[in-house]
Amino acid sequence: MRFRLAAAATVTVMVGALVTGCSGSGGGDDKTFQFWSFTGIDQKADVEKYKEAHPDITVKLTEVGSTQETAQALTAALAGGKVPDLVLIQGDDMPNFVANPDNFVDLSTMGADDISGDYLPWVWDQAVAQNDAVIGVPTDVGGMSMAYRADLFEAAGLPSEPDAVAALWPTWDDFISVGQQYVAATGKPFLDNAGTSVFFQTVNQVDEKYYTPEGELVYDTNPQVKEAFDISIKAIEAGITANVPAFSTGWSTGKTNGAFAAMAAPSWMLKSIKTDAPDTSGQWRVTTVPKVAGNWGGSYLAIPKRASNPKAAWAYIKEMQSPESQLKNFTDTGALPSTVSAYESTAIADYTDPFFGDSKIGAVLGKSLQEFKPFFNGPETATIGSAMINTVTDVEAGNTPPDKAWDVAMKAVKDALGG
Repeated sequence: MRFRLAAAATVTVMVGALVTGCSGSGGGDDKTFQFWSFTGIDQKADVEKYKEAHPDITVKLTEVGSTQETAQALTAALAGGKVPDLVLIQGDDMPNFVANPDNFVDLSTMGADDISGDYLPWVWDQAVAQNDAVIGVPTDVGGMSMAYRADLFEAAGLPSEPDAVAALWPTWDDFISVGQQYVAATGKPFLDNAGTSVFFQTVNQVDEKYYTPEGELVYDTNPQVKEAFDISIKAIEAGITANVPAFSTGWSTGKTNGAFAAMAAPSWMLKSIKTDAPDTSGQWRVTTVPKVAGNWGGSYLAIPKRASNPKAAWAYIKEMQSPESQLKNFTDTGALPSTVSAYESTAIADYTDPFFGDSKIGAVLGKSLQEFKPFFNGPETATIGSAMINTVTDVEAGNTPPDKAWDVAMKAVKDALGG
């Protein structure tokens, strides 16, 4: 996931290449299918597992770019280009596609109704259109946690074990206060950035976000959104952030060199810490975020209506997103299951990882998800979120005065929505 918009020219070139250059699923057979994914989610691993189990199947995986770039490429392809047989759609982008169900295969016709009971109802329902067509099968949910360097906390004179650290920050104000203590003790930034580690976490703890349950836009009047935004600006003004954007080169190396001591860690983020900072194994811990509850992220697999090989794509979905496969994927990659059975067993609650000092990762993520109150996401959820987080990033970079930030963010959203 990348939240800063890519340069328009770059996106245009990428979309054009995909729309005109992809050749669909290769001749209409049931043994080959074209799969578009976004980067940073490691669908390659799943594809390799599938190919190993089915050596007669050819999967042509294309990592299009960020979640936003993948959604743009799909939108262009649906408008008249060559569509893939299978596509991964990030949860915030899904409402925009659900609003146009005729662009996709109704997965009920493939057998989705038979497996719908396997998935968390609120997650499943987000991919069901008003005409009851099932547009996607959920691959995972987010859950939220905070990852931190125990060795750096100890050096700053702070508690370092997860339960004690969680007790330090029952609220976001407490979290900022801990950050200030860390900065005072070490002279170094506490947090990677305010955009992903504060704003995107707090705005995903609300019970109503940018839309009412009836679909009315309230991003500019909802006090919960304003409060989440203000907390992120407060963190910047407190001087606790390193101004290192998520998914940047500096962010990757910062996990190793101690450029910051804490960062947001929704379930899908955990693997990036292990990948980017293998030499820090055993130094990280995972604990709850302030206020505990929340969900950030999750994705769906969908089949475009004009796919050449929908049967091959559906066979992949059904096998790789079964409850058993999702649970295995959780232990392999950290992707938190969207299936009911995973939370009815102890498989998640008991999960730990020595890389994170055997922190009770599963229990932390599971509690975050189970206490979360789902909210309605509308077709412009991703657009609104991008405009707001880009403003937070601009404040952190010194390009926008903090006292002007909310007005700037609201204008950015309105501009993004077309005025």
